[in-house]
Amino acid sequence: MKYTYYGQSCFLLETDTKKLLFDPFISSNPLASKIDISKIEADYILVSHGHGDHVGDLIELAKQTKAQVIAIPEVIGWVMKQGIENVHPMNFGKHTFDFGIVRMVWATHSAGLPDGSYGGNPAGFVLELDHKQIYFAGDTGLTIEMKLLADLYKLDYAILPIGGNYTMDVDDAVIASNYINCNKIIGVHYDTFPVIEIDSKAAVESFKRAQKLLFLPAIGETIDL
Repeated sequence: MKYTYYGQSCFLLETDTKKLLFDPFISSNPLASKIDISKIEADYILVSHGHGDHVGDLIELAKQTKAQVIAIPEVIGWVMKQGIENVHPMNFGKHTFDFGIVRMVWATHSAGLPDGSYGGNPAGFVLELDHKQIYFAGDTGLTIEMKLLADLYKLDYAILPIGGNYTMDVDDAVIASNYINCNKIIGVHYDTFPVIEIDSKAAVESFKRAQKLLFLPAIGETIDL
């Protein structure tokens, strides 16, 4: 499986047969100015919540790729108003897709939509695909509900926000990695704005002290999972 980072919380997971894009926010992110979104391909687009820095390119990419959009029902309602019909609404439960199993899980955050309407609850996802279990936390603070994931899964990777202010910071993400019992963490939601800038070297060292690995791929970089 391959992971490609597009900045903020946007990334692509590629299996042998499917491409899953998450929280598409690229064209309005100055740090991702070298990414040509016209070349992005996806079979599915998973959306954690409706804030602009997670759905900025959602409609354009959904139209371009014809991907199915997976999100909380309120986000799906907004998406359909933009003319997107290939959708799959979820709430906090599981569903089996042709690429694997998705469980929508709790996140602590707010969740309005770009037009100011109600965006439902924010969420994260646990994916079982290609013989791996991967947790994408979405935008969230540290929450005790994360401990439940250690009872349900043996996570291979966790994709966690680490920028602070709006979400967990590095220290909280280390605690979260203990809660979910996962030793391989990919950081997202950092450096895009001044208020969420981090010391990347110090962040890696913080996870190293906890005997864990923190991956911080550059924007546009692809790593093997």
